[in-house]
Amino acid sequence: MRGLFITFEGIDGSGKTTQIRLLYDYLVKEGYSVVLTREPGGTRIGDKIRGLLLDPENREMTDRTEVLLYAASRAQHVQEVILPAVASGKIVLCDRFVDASLAYQGYGHEKTLEDIVGINEYATGGVKPDRTYMLMLSLEESGSRLQTRFAGEEGPDRIEMKPVSYHSRVWHGFNEIANGSPHRIRQVDAGGSREEIQEEIRKDFMAYIKQTMKG
Repeated sequence: MRGLFITFEGIDGSGKTTQIRLLYDYLVKEGYSVVLTREPGGTRIGDKIRGLLLDPENREMTDRTEVLLYAASRAQHVQEVILPAVASGKIVLCDRFVDASLAYQGYGHEKTLEDIVGINEYATGGVKPDRTYMLMLSLEESGSRLQTRFAGEEGPDRIEMKPVSYHSRVWHGFNEIANGSPHRIRQVDAGGSREEIQEEIRKDFMAYIKQTMKG
């Protein structure tokens, strides 16, 4: 039986990494076979590419190089982790996928979306998520949460260091993407409590599993 490929998306500070971990813990407890992974990364090669992409010292990286590095990490990730896991009947929970490239490299860098789509179609072999949870948060709240995070030991990475105008375009991009794919993407208000958000995601996901099994 084929498994499921589920992705979590949202602007920085939306809480997607917390929510995907909570869903993973719940599903494992319920007896499901689940793989938790992330992008960029998820493989040995992908993690090396992640280091290049996020290192604040790599300021000279061009936008085109960034697009191709994300796609290269994704190509390895799909072949090494995602496809084998789904083929074996597992649920794959992935922190970011192609939607992130469309938002950050497409809208953020104001690149042609068709180019981003084409590059990623080649990288993934056409693999697409079965369902995506898009955590929706205002740009102002995102900035506030990031400032709190940066006040601790964790400083901003290369992407997070980009100007507010860039992040505003990314925010707009995620909204456009979410509204453009209502059958796949479930928009979740990320402004509530961690428990409220998780309850909404969990309720929808369990209903989705039941519907998929019936189909």
